[in-house]
Amino acid sequence: MVGNDKETPCQNSLSEFRIVRRTMKKIRVGVIFGGRSGEHEVSVISARSVIDAIDKTKYDVTPIFINKKGQWLLGAQPKSVKGKGAEYVYLPPDPTARKLIPVKGGKALPKKFDVVFPVLHGTYGEDGTVQGLLDLAGIPYVGAGVTASAVGMDKVVMKSIFESMGLPVTRHAVFTRKKIKEANREVIAEIEEKLSYPVFTKPANLGSSVGITKAHNRKELTKGLNLACEYDRKVIVEQGVENAREIEVSVLGNDDPKASVCGEVVPSKEFYDYEDKYILGRAKLIIPAPLPKNISDKIRKLALRAFKAIDCAGMARADFLLEKATNKIFIDEVNTIPGFTSISMYPKLWEASGICYRELIDCLINLAFERYNEKGHIKTEFPSKLLKK
Repeated sequence: MVGNDKETPCQNSLSEFRIVRRTMKKIRVGVIFGGRSGEHEVSVISARSVIDAIDKTKYDVTPIFINKKGQWLLGAQPKSVKGKGAEYVYLPPDPTARKLIPVKGGKALPKKFDVVFPVLHGTYGEDGTVQGLLDLAGIPYVGAGVTASAVGMDKVVMKSIFESMGLPVTRHAVFTRKKIKEANREVIAEIEEKLSYPVFTKPANLGSSVGITKAHNRKELTKGLNLACEYDRKVIVEQGVENAREIEVSVLGNDDPKASVCGEVVPSKEFYDYEDKYILGRAKLIIPAPLPKNISDKIRKLALRAFKAIDCAGMARADFLLEKATNKIFIDEVNTIPGFTSISMYPKLWEASGICYRELIDCLINLAFERYNEKGHIKTEFPSKLLKK
């Protein structure tokens, strides 16, 4: 691991966690999942794994399901998310409450949350919206804050920051849905002038390869642009890297993050799309990736730089493209809430680095408390006579 090879990435955090355990019976954890996103189903699968694996002797777990309409339900389990018998609730932005409120009746539910684990992928959950609500509600939560979550979701803003920090990114072009619809020929001409086939068309704000296509010609490009427009008002077109290897690194920590070993994804199709990730099950995950040490070390250091560049916290998975002929490295993106099933790349990379799935959940919850306590040192009052006049 990049950093201190003799110390697990959360060694200190686990020690602090044991201190917390002596002061309370169980830590009350709310696991939020589902959401208004094209990645809704992926979120449900991730939440199942977290809830099944979390240590029930340490944690009192409350599943909180957000349906595709954006309604919050209490009592819907990840294994049966139809919401039958569940209660509609909402979280007030009130730091003195820290409770869910029933939509009907208005009385607060008895339990206050100690921490929330958002297992949300995509828009309206991974993009800073839920993180902002949790900040207003005064509840510690696992993962990145508002800024890093929003930047990590927006591929255009993220690449701009990476470029400003000297991180290697592929050439790309950006267009709004309006421009694509109203000036399609001009958009295609601009893409063909700036980039060469093959190219990838992507919604700027989404993950899990939803809405992504690889275009080898103008006809496929037109189709890909139209598909991406269905999922976002902003579309990014990226230069394809021929004969590229897909390398991923898991990052864990707050101000002093650590990087896992590198893993490699070998798609069963031309690229690692949604079907290959979640339906076919034929893609190979090679852990650790067969890389020369100097290349793997460089990739892991770039992962840490990218993590810090967007001010990430808790966890992230950094994805890279490695050009086979030249060993040239490009950072593709940082996922602030990566897939979290027991066979997902993020936990598998940490398992290969010495941290099992259940211990990883412990680490992330404790990092959430650490980040929350750090925020507690920020002054929110300033001596002023303005209101005394």
